[in-house]
Amino acid sequence: QVQLVESGGGLVQPGGSLRLSCIASGFTFSAYRMAWYRQAPGKQRELVASIAVTGGLTNYADSVKGRFTISRDNGKNTVYLQMNSLKPEDTAVYYCNALFMARNLWGQGTQVTVSS
Repeated sequence: QVQLVESGGGLVQPGGSLRLSCIASGFTFSAYRMAWYRQAPGKQRELVASIAVTGGLTNYADSVKGRFTISRDNGKNTVYLQMNSLKPEDTAVYYCNALFMARNLWGQGTQVTVSS
């Protein structure tokens, strides 16, 4: 059974940090480009960060550069998103994504709320 299961979301104050995790199962994780997307209420889903299969190439949305770090552990079938200096505008549901050729997989999402 193919699954992407996110965890680590929650409520945090502005300036705080959270670490999201996404555990994959049912497919060859190391062959997939992994990414984190987010969707705020009333807005389109947007790419936050992506990481290549070996972890050597990463890409970030301008809005999170210098604050967020994506990483992966192919031995644990897990991708992470370390989020620092969080802002209220980072509030959204965060989704894990796996992409290989025409196969595009999504997790169920985890809510991140940044508020005082």
